[in-house]
Amino acid sequence: MGDNNESYNEDELEAPAWLNSEFFADVLSKHENTSELNVNHVKISPASAKGDHYASVMFRGAVTYTCRNQTFTKSLIVKTMPEQEGHKKDMLGESRIFETEIGMYSEMLPKFEKILRAAGDNTVLHVPCLFYSLKPRKVMVFEDLVPQGYYVLRDRSMNIEELKCALSKLAKWHAVSFKLLKEDEVQFASFKDGLMEIPNFTEDPYIKNGIDLFIRLLDKVPELKQFKPYFEKMRSSHLKELENVLSEYRLDRKPNTYYVLSHGDFHLRNMMLKNNETTGAFEDCMLLDFQISNVCPFTVDVIYSFYMLMDEKQRQNHKDELLYFYFTTFTSTLQKIGCKGELPHIVEFRRQLFNHRHYEIFLVTTFLPMIFAMRGNFCDLGEVIQKEDARWRCYNQPEYIEDIKRILSEFLHQGYFEDSMQ
Repeated sequence: MGDNNESYNEDELEAPAWLNSEFFADVLSKHENTSELNVNHVKISPASAKGDHYASVMFRGAVTYTCRNQTFTKSLIVKTMPEQEGHKKDMLGESRIFETEIGMYSEMLPKFEKILRAAGDNTVLHVPCLFYSLKPRKVMVFEDLVPQGYYVLRDRSMNIEELKCALSKLAKWHAVSFKLLKEDEVQFASFKDGLMEIPNFTEDPYIKNGIDLFIRLLDKVPELKQFKPYFEKMRSSHLKELENVLSEYRLDRKPNTYYVLSHGDFHLRNMMLKNNETTGAFEDCMLLDFQISNVCPFTVDVIYSFYMLMDEKQRQNHKDELLYFYFTTFTSTLQKIGCKGELPHIVEFRRQLFNHRHYEIFLVTTFLPMIFAMRGNFCDLGEVIQKEDARWRCYNQPEYIEDIKRILSEFLHQGYFEDSMQ
């Protein structure tokens, strides 16, 4: 691999010893269904930029190989668990994120696409996984999308057309899982691990102390001091309220709530976009990273998209339009695939968004500062997660503070704080 480069995650600068010609020969032999395959050359490099992800380690392998008397070159993406000692390995080492993602790629997403195809919808929900294994190590291998013209959007927000493409795919995925869940919930039994099921998730300082830093900010900014009492009241219970939303399907299922198999981490860096080679017009987005997909209220992915996918101007000017687009795509897909019974209603959808407001409050107080930092290349993602002083700098970004002024006024007017003052 090349010299140390500050553009990449530190744990992706040196490939593990097992990531070698023999590994790729085994992967490609199984994929090509032949034993007559020889790897001639492999070049390993980091597969993503610093800050694109945290819950895995990713490498790009440019592989030249001979098969059936022909020579080929293929670019592959290898996704594996962190091996370097440190916070990332400590936080994720005992989690089931790879088991979940393997199940999504090998079972659920192909099934969802098959149901859509049968209804005349050719939407592609995932890139094929060429190889996966849990032992002797957790690893997945995909064909690289970059040579096909896909790219990660890093220098701007998505535009409305791109947002609608992403939300359309999410809505169709949600619709198929909603139907299947009603018919036979047993097939989703292994998808029970969301954020709250990551070992020690709520004890991690980044999660546990987020509301403390937020209250500190409220105390510092004169225009925000009026909101401090609300957050002081919810300080001791906000993580329990978070669990009540994210794990509702498993802990306290509600009879009228719309449950689906969620993406779980539906943000900008977990998708790739593609433009037409000739015209430059937007063509497609590909959803990625299904490590915390689990059965939960469908509002979870939608609320997440408010802050992790949309920017502040889009939330202010287009949120209702995009919500309506998502919901009508969801219900029209249910009709198309033959879902029986009464269809979900948009008024009930709005009610459930309100009922799950504590998840939104958590995102605003804990995740949103980091998102602003990522957009502006303000600081390193690993630093933000591990160091309180880096997190505090994120809270003090002027753009975040201005957004919070508007968000908290909306929360107040929508009744989000009523239960915190009882």
